[in-house]
Amino acid sequence: MSTTQSYASHHHAGASAILLASFLWGTTGTVASFAPDVSPLAIGAFAMGVGGLLQALIAFHQLMGDGHKLWQLRRYVLLGALGIATYPLAFYTSMDLAGVAIGTVVTIGSAPFATAILEWLISKKSPFNRIWLISLGLGLTGIGLLTFSDTTPPTHQANDATLWGVLLGLVAGASYAVYAWIGKHMIESGVHSKASISSMFGVSALLLLPSLYLTGDHLFDTANNATVVLYMAIIPMFCGYVLFSFGLKTTHASTATILTLFEPVVAAIFAVLIVGEHISAWGWLGMALIGLCLVLQTRQSSQSALQPTPN
Repeated sequence: MSTTQSYASHHHAGASAILLASFLWGTTGTVASFAPDVSPLAIGAFAMGVGGLLQALIAFHQLMGDGHKLWQLRRYVLLGALGIATYPLAFYTSMDLAGVAIGTVVTIGSAPFATAILEWLISKKSPFNRIWLISLGLGLTGIGLLTFSDTTPPTHQANDATLWGVLLGLVAGASYAVYAWIGKHMIESGVHSKASISSMFGVSALLLLPSLYLTGDHLFDTANNATVVLYMAIIPMFCGYVLFSFGLKTTHASTATILTLFEPVVAAIFAVLIVGEHISAWGWLGMALIGLCLVLQTRQSSQSALQPTPN
């Protein structure tokens, strides 16, 4: 296999891992809706906190091996941890206020632009090639159609609640972009991909889990609630981010965040089929455009693939 083919193969594997992670993340809003008596703040803190501890546990060897590098990059680790700690609190509250579909599409739809700006301003990388711009345009158009389509979740009618939900979704999207970019930056600085992600998640767990003292009522009051929060911590937050860290090794952070546009499509479909939210024909057209965006992204391996790192 030639070097170019090898890079493309690694890129496809990374892109597939990110798409699978996005599918798992897309289930979170629907699953969280099955525990309505648990605060969205508590669900987010528990899921990210416990998921972060699990990631740190399985990456213990890599964390110890890269301890010196992580200490040198401690400011990045702390900033990434703050982004991770902010993300679930804003994201789950956004879905609670605006509905699963809108909260998810605003959060994930705003992340690619924020990440591209970070890469351009800080890393001095320009992801703005023609295919990237076309795919981003299609994706954001799809996000807009999906967001402003006639979604009518039964318990989220108030306009002010929806507005706050959209604003919190933007905050969550920016937080997501920050830790995705920092994770990629640390990998490029020689940190193992597992150590990069798990270090940020481990520190964020120290920030998130104590908040359960104030918000964690009813987490384990019923078997249903316990099942919901354990699923959230283990499947999307632990398994999902293991896949995401693998994908980041061979994928630009800006491209990775575009690939996660698959998440709102999954979330919207589950919101309609299970939660009972309504999406108009314009919303479904938006999802088709997002799908086209993903096809373009996964087919531009030769332009966006990076050399695989030794870790």
